[in-house]
Amino acid sequence: MSDRRRRALVTGASSGIGAAYARRLAAQGYDLVITARREDRLDSLSGELGATHGVEVLSVVLDLAKPDAVTRLVEVLDANSIEVDYLVCNAGYALDQDFLDAEYQRHHDFLQVLLGSLVELSHALSPGMVERGWGRIVNVASVASYLSLTPGSLYGPVKSFVLAFSRSLKASLHSQGVHVTALCPGYTRTEFFRNIGVEDKVFGMPGFLLLDVDHVVAASDRAVERGKSVCIPGFFYKVLIFSSRFLPLGIFASRKFRQTLPTSR
Repeated sequence: MSDRRRRALVTGASSGIGAAYARRLAAQGYDLVITARREDRLDSLSGELGATHGVEVLSVVLDLAKPDAVTRLVEVLDANSIEVDYLVCNAGYALDQDFLDAEYQRHHDFLQVLLGSLVELSHALSPGMVERGWGRIVNVASVASYLSLTPGSLYGPVKSFVLAFSRSLKASLHSQGVHVTALCPGYTRTEFFRNIGVEDKVFGMPGFLLLDVDHVVAASDRAVERGKSVCIPGFFYKVLIFSSRFLPLGIFASRKFRQTLPTSR
């Protein structure tokens, strides 16, 4: 490894977990590439991180639903001679319609953002990490990875794939110095729930169900450094996932239980 400062790439960095991760990594001295669709948010975060931590920040306005988005992002990295050491695949959202009610194009775009771009970025950037003998990849999944029960939704099944893919990738890369962790948060205080119209319902839940975004990111960062394949922040969610292995799935699939669990992230 040369004396160059390590660089992190964070997708979905305009708010929530992505923005919190960018702040944490900047505080650790990483230069950054941050991507999202909202240019004003990226510009604001870029200025904040540069002024506060003295790191270099490259903002790339990008819609990962576009099929060529990752190709264009990699071209930007190459044009700026940027090698990515720490990848945070956080870009994501939930649809506000049931499966059959939404136009298929919405599902297509959803899959491209949450699955296609994540796999493509891992494929594009992990070889450089292997070559340098050091790398970190965090894929943001969800407790829904274990309880894929959101009615009429692709969200849980997609997050189950993210979890399985991350475990598989870790098995392939860990011996070569690249740590891969699936972050599986429960309800976290971010804009995520506002965007699907359930903010009041979620934020009105008991406090032990709600996670602080900085706590989530800190737990994830510690987990990836320790080489853990999965990070489930919060005691309640650890117990929930552990118990789900032994209780009948019907309990978690019941309508009453599902009504307490709008999409988790």
